[in-house]
Amino acid sequence: MRRALIALLAVACGASFATPIRAEGVNLSWNDCGTTGTEVLTFACNSNSGAPFSAVASFIAPPGIDEFLGLSSQIDVFTDQAALPEWWKHGTGQCRSTTGFAVSFDFTAGPFTCVDFFGGQAAGGFLYESGFGTPNRARVRITCAVPFDFRGPVDDVSEYYAYKANVLRAKTTGTGSCTGCAQSMCIVLNEIQLFQPPEKLNDPAMFNPVDRNYVSWQGAVPGCPAATPARNATWGSLKSLYR
Repeated sequence: MRRALIALLAVACGASFATPIRAEGVNLSWNDCGTTGTEVLTFACNSNSGAPFSAVASFIAPPGIDEFLGLSSQIDVFTDQAALPEWWKHGTGQCRSTTGFAVSFDFTAGPFTCVDFFGGQAAGGFLYESGFGTPNRARVRITCAVPFDFRGPVDDVSEYYAYKANVLRAKTTGTGSCTGCAQSMCIVLNEIQLFQPPEKLNDPAMFNPVDRNYVSWQGAVPGCPAATPARNATWGSLKSLYR
């Protein structure tokens, strides 16, 4: 009887100390992936130069990703004010033009907390749409891929880096600057969709946060996180990177 009780206690204790399995999903944090990064970032808005502020997107894949080629993703940027501030308007003809926002898929220089599948081989781009859906929102669509021969498996346990959404400091202060840097903003990672060769018939989209799928700029925004529905991409949108 005593031996049976000891065995039962050992099983119970072992279960209590077992490492929990993290489900598939996405993460977004400032400076690094997942819980290693931070939720809130503040900036004194006093400089036009210096290192960019990086919102790092990452993911844990579902099973069955044996020939990972690339991904597409959607991020929403919004404020609780009536309109998007000028400092957060990016693109041709906008206040910050093409000098205020960039996306990078290169993690060869760090950070190194999560797994870097790309190894500097990924290429891609983004589309930033100010006023998406409502005047106080923007949507960022991001796509990247590795060379076809660089495709390979990703497991369903590790957390992988996806990209850095880099907020640059240009036009923050002085002549020609854009207003609104100090305004609180919410940045939400809606989705990451993984792509394999089309014959695999398996390009899963992930929507749920593993730990946190949003970050804040200059403090909390009421209603953050929130997002509009994501739209799945297709193999055709990724195939264009191979032309």
